[in-house]
Amino acid sequence: MKNLVFTLAFLSVCVFAQNPIETSFIKKTPLHVESVVGIDNFGILYYLNNNIFYKKAEDKTLNYHNIQLGNVTCVNTFNSLKINVFYKDFNTVIILDNRLAEIHKLDFNTLQPYKNVTHVSTGNDTTIWIYNQNTQQLELYDFKTNKSRATTLPILSEVYDLKSNYNVCWLLTKDTIYKFNYFGSLLLKLKNNGYTSLKENNGNIYLKKENELFYLKKESDTIVKIKTPELLIKQFFVTNETLYIYDEEFLHEYQLITN
Repeated sequence: MKNLVFTLAFLSVCVFAQNPIETSFIKKTPLHVESVVGIDNFGILYYLNNNIFYKKAEDKTLNYHNIQLGNVTCVNTFNSLKINVFYKDFNTVIILDNRLAEIHKLDFNTLQPYKNVTHVSTGNDTTIWIYNQNTQQLELYDFKTNKSRATTLPILSEVYDLKSNYNVCWLLTKDTIYKFNYFGSLLLKLKNNGYTSLKENNGNIYLKKENELFYLKKESDTIVKIKTPELLIKQFFVTNETLYIYDEEFLHEYQLITN
């Protein structure tokens, strides 16, 4: 018993003794929008303002607005050729191309079996990840065939966030952080110690807890704090090794020093 207590104490020390990830200031840019939803490898800014979705590059700005579907719940820009815009109140997902033209509409109210979708993220090929509140399951849904390619076991905890790339999906719930592959198999399960949102970049995960950020390296199960200045974190994103923080007045950029 004494050995067990010592081992647990040692592990706790190891976790909390991890050095924080350092950041180096790059620049800050004045920005006044309702919500930043993404920044890609080319520096293109995606944001929402007055319920209109914008894509802003250096030479032009495009926008998309669908007044019939009410307020935008979230936008996923991981695949710029198949951006998904989710309208939770109408249980509908719109798929846009890189010019923000509609290429597909998924109205889950009209599909059988009925799905009450609360969270959406990008999948590979013609799929999106959805969380079906009715069954409490995560599904990899093919919007061309209107069939689920994969379904997880029921998840019995309140869902906070959902992010994915072409290979894996991360689900953040009130109690747990899950990682699934595109077959719906569980790859990793970690306790949620107060994190409320997450971002994915190059297989690495970035978590927000209150007004602090944390880092979970790809193929690791150790969460490390990111050292950031004291500023409001309304939204945050990571593109390659650049951390973006939006505080309602400026878009701050920092270089992440992870080595």
